[in-house]
Amino acid sequence: MITSEEIRKEFLNFFEKRGHKIVESSSLIPEDDPSVLITTAGMQQFKKYFTREKDPIKDFGTQRTASIQKCFRTTDIEEVGDERHLTFFEMLGNFSFGPVGSDNPQDFSTSGYFKKSAIYWAYEFLKSLNLNIDYVSVFKGEDNIPFDEESFNIWKELNFSEEKIKKFGKEDNFWGPTGEEGPCGPTTEIYIDRIEVWNLVFNEYYKTKDGKLTKLKYPGVDTGMGFERLMKVLQKTETVFETDLFEPLRTRILEIVPNIEIRDLRIILDHIRGATFLIADGIYPSNLERGYVLRRILRRLMLKLNKYNLVKDIENFVKSVVEKFEQIYPNLRNYDKINKVIKKEFDGFHNILKKGLTMFEKYIKGNEEDREIGEKLFILFTSFGLPLDISKELLREKIGKEFTETMQETFDLLFENHRKISKSL
Repeated sequence: MITSEEIRKEFLNFFEKRGHKIVESSSLIPEDDPSVLITTAGMQQFKKYFTREKDPIKDFGTQRTASIQKCFRTTDIEEVGDERHLTFFEMLGNFSFGPVGSDNPQDFSTSGYFKKSAIYWAYEFLKSLNLNIDYVSVFKGEDNIPFDEESFNIWKELNFSEEKIKKFGKEDNFWGPTGEEGPCGPTTEIYIDRIEVWNLVFNEYYKTKDGKLTKLKYPGVDTGMGFERLMKVLQKTETVFETDLFEPLRTRILEIVPNIEIRDLRIILDHIRGATFLIADGIYPSNLERGYVLRRILRRLMLKLNKYNLVKDIENFVKSVVEKFEQIYPNLRNYDKINKVIKKEFDGFHNILKKGLTMFEKYIKGNEEDREIGEKLFILFTSFGLPLDISKELLREKIGKEFTETMQETFDLLFENHRKISKSL
């Protein structure tokens, strides 16, 4: 079975041979980009090359780069536990910063390229891995942005029938920007085993804060292929969590708790990995911004570890992540620092969780109306310090109820009144 380490090398070698400079992953703390809290995409460290605020020839000696970027997305934290959502993930990408040269897939020089080379190379790389593409999608045109006929015709050149080239609107096939403003453009997406594996973005526009699109002077290419998804289709696993990217951590957990609930296992796998990378990059738990993101996943992690009496094993679990990734990301070797940060947060949250669990079981029986549950969750938060994120998990776990809009509205209203009263005192 091909390993993730082998795929890393194959991907980077493939694009290095085609004139790309291999660039190391940037930090999860974005450098010189206040529009986002955390690095969410491979193109973020290259944003100023797309706008020509920086010169790729001067910095890289080429208008082509490739990287494997560590990323973290916060929008899916509460979805983690299902078959596909992750917080931390890696993105394989190749990039071109205009002006465009010949756009010939046989041109392995250092000039810029655009749609034809990007699509041909994506096709060739996947073919080299013996992967068969189910279908692709292109931008159909919307809001005065034209249909991407060029991408459509390139796929036809590669012998894709029109039935296998699907046309979608902005929601599916127009990407960006990261943050409030930046480069963006139409995309073509590649699907294998019914999974979107690779997204090829053609940055033709710049979106301003007020939502206005203007044409970039030099169009560019920004591709992103989810590493976990790629390994799933290569290793033919049921979900991304069974790939070797989650070993040896997965094996160690299952050795201790072989009958662990699958959703809990996925949450633990994701959150240990995510927390380890966030801390290694210099993020610490707090109640503000990216520190709050880390605090949320650590507290959710502690809830799940506590359920299976695994809190004591956290150091070994962190060690499993370090063992897997330290050769690629050397800052993970700061093993003592990572464990100290996690231990301090766990110690500080221990009494809150212990008391909160007791009071949750005392207060909430499961037969209340949603509005009443919202009121009780507010009391648990204000009187006992039990975070709403944890209460949501407990609702699902102990009562078998999903958190609803009515609960949220009730909680928010009480919280706002509480804030006003506190401010007036």
